[in-house]
Amino acid sequence: MSNDIVNYLNKMRRDFSGKPFNEDSVHQNPIKQFNVWFKEAVDAQLLDPQAMSVTTVSTTGQPSTRIVYMRAIKDDSFVFYTNYDSNKGRDLKQNNKVSLNFFWGELERQVIVEGLVEKMSEEDSNAYFAKRPRESQIGAWASKQSGELMSRKELEEKVMHYTVKFKGVDVPRPSHWGGYAVKPTKIEFWQGRPNRLHDRLVFTKSGDDWKQSRLSP
Repeated sequence: MSNDIVNYLNKMRRDFSGKPFNEDSVHQNPIKQFNVWFKEAVDAQLLDPQAMSVTTVSTTGQPSTRIVYMRAIKDDSFVFYTNYDSNKGRDLKQNNKVSLNFFWGELERQVIVEGLVEKMSEEDSNAYFAKRPRESQIGAWASKQSGELMSRKELEEKVMHYTVKFKGVDVPRPSHWGGYAVKPTKIEFWQGRPNRLHDRLVFTKSGDDWKQSRLSP
């Protein structure tokens, strides 16, 4: 790393000017509060407000993180879809604890979700898969997600194979592809504030209720 970049990283400072976020303004149900912030992110026309990081842990204890799209909130759970045989799918099979992070930089906000994941029903996965663009449906068959490829050409040949195979018929959902629902046990709302004195309000699941607390920035 060059000295210019190091100097930039060390000198880069941006103060936050976010509006206050306090116990009086927050909704007592964190799912409803998330919906408020998500709508504001959508209304602000942010790029991909539904994008979230998903962190899983392997059998060796190695965490890994990737960006996926949240596709719904159903029964107070955050829903996303993927290949069950992917790295994250294999991680979740043996450890269903997961962490999500939504970052809306233009609004100086992030939401951190910790929870337990379970597979969506086949009916739900089928219904969502049927709404995907046909090219994405073909891709779900062609891609052995996270598996090693010899070349790009190998992937393109697989796409062509399944394009021909399903020509003229609806593309069925492959059994290795479907949805996950993350049922939250903890949700943190982070609002940037001046002088790094950020507002951090946390909701922790306690039985059927949520316990609210404030964290130091």
